[in-house]
Amino acid sequence: MSLFYVDKNAQDNGDHEIHTATCSHSPNLNNCDVLGYHTACSTALDAAKKIYPQSNGCYYCSYSSYTSESK
Repeated sequence: MSLFYVDKNAQDNGDHEIHTATCSHSPNLNNCDVLGYHTACSTALDAAKKIYPQSNGCYYCSYSSYTSESK
């Protein structure tokens, strides 16, 4: 089970990325909303989409929920 966050700042394509607490590509925690502990990034992504409908997994830490064409 991992602690997940969603970036408050959208990427250039409009996606708000989800990250695990240990991701080295995670933004400053002041720029994130806590999503809580999840057993899979898919459930963290579902939680993120309740806040930001256009959310996506991080290429590096949530790859199974990553759907964007650009890194």
